[in-house]
Amino acid sequence: MTTMQPIHVIGGGLAGTEAAWQIAQAGIPVILYEMRPQRLSPAHHTEHLAELVCSNSFGAQATDRASGLLHEELRRLGSVVITKADEHAVPAGGALAVDRAVFSHNLTETLASHPLIELRREELRQIPREGLVVLTTGPLTSPDLAEDLQRFTGMNYLSFFDAASPIVVGESINPEIAFRASRYDRGEAAYLNCPMNRDQYLHFWRELCQAEQAELKEFERETAKFFEACLPIEEMARRGEDTMRYGPLKPVGIFDARHGDFRDPANRDKRPYAVVQLRQEDKAGQLWNMVGFQTNLRWGEQTRVFRLIPGLENAEFVRMGVMHRNTFINAPELLHPTLQFKSRSTLLAAGQLVGTEGYTAAAAGGWLAGTNAARVAIGQTPLTLPPTTMMGALFAFISSASPKHFQPMPPNFGILPELPQRIRNKQERYGHYRDRAFADLAAWSYCDRETLQLPA
Repeated sequence: MTTMQPIHVIGGGLAGTEAAWQIAQAGIPVILYEMRPQRLSPAHHTEHLAELVCSNSFGAQATDRASGLLHEELRRLGSVVITKADEHAVPAGGALAVDRAVFSHNLTETLASHPLIELRREELRQIPREGLVVLTTGPLTSPDLAEDLQRFTGMNYLSFFDAASPIVVGESINPEIAFRASRYDRGEAAYLNCPMNRDQYLHFWRELCQAEQAELKEFERETAKFFEACLPIEEMARRGEDTMRYGPLKPVGIFDARHGDFRDPANRDKRPYAVVQLRQEDKAGQLWNMVGFQTNLRWGEQTRVFRLIPGLENAEFVRMGVMHRNTFINAPELLHPTLQFKSRSTLLAAGQLVGTEGYTAAAAGGWLAGTNAARVAIGQTPLTLPPTTMMGALFAFISSASPKHFQPMPPNFGILPELPQRIRNKQERYGHYRDRAFADLAAWSYCDRETLQLPA
């Protein structure tokens, strides 16, 4: 029996379940803390580990889709979450969906029966100050632990409400309409601008006012007061025809140099009536954030209405706008791509807490955080994955994005490094991303495979 000190994993969701499993499979004891059923969260209904609180779907199966590529990367790395998802899959067209009750019950039994995993049903109100700790408490972290995390990270590095605008793939924005410019030509032309004439704006405004909203959960309605500080774009539209034109769609000082100098009175009639601005989201300029478009519209409605904006007729969205209760840290300020905290290398985090979105991304974070906690315990160098893989790109992104504008990110092809050649056909392009990811993952040099029991 090993005499090593156990690693503490806090939170029994998908990330915590995966992290605990990887640590135990490396031969290191782990204590997994889950506060349910002692204390239930507003969204959970059972005491099982890895409970799926929203959909039962892990996303598209095809490996030329972002979620499917991530599924397959995790299969090749020995993920217990994806293994069990495959075992308990139910028919869902092209998606990986599971019998959620059987899935979470089986994972609970699997972990509870592992000789190196101790499952403790108790709430931790503070982060353990000593030893190796993996924090995977998710978007509904309990108030006491969230307060302790806030003290540790600093007041400005913890968010409690996720109000995020949609993010668009740059290649899908029409360059014949959108133009680069900064307001009054101040500084670098860092924004893409989609101009509207009066008729286009009024049509967009009417459709936005009538679009269908997603229903907030009861505990989210209680915190809806936060919306006033970050108003949904549809609520802004309902407050008056011109409200958006005095807010995020304000056209003043934005000029399209392709049509002359709009500051010249002779070009007054060419000035846009309203302008939608997009801000660069990543260093490579592949992703663009719709400025001021935080929204609670249903996702299908977002696609329909936002494609009415000139220049975004064929927009490809890698993340839709959201407004919901969430707890997440400012990962670019706080984390290395190994998922270790910069200020404490023995503290790691994973899951939605670090700003990734989706079930599979949570499992991927748990895999990396658990694997690296095990490596630190045995004196090995923590791993980073190739940035050309979906896992590697996701954790590179959350650790290097702009801290000022950081918002949670799901897996998507827009965060991968560009291909050497430009491929216009989207399906073909995604296939090349997949092939490169698999090749680079296969060539990736694991340090001491046998110790971590990684698949050959």
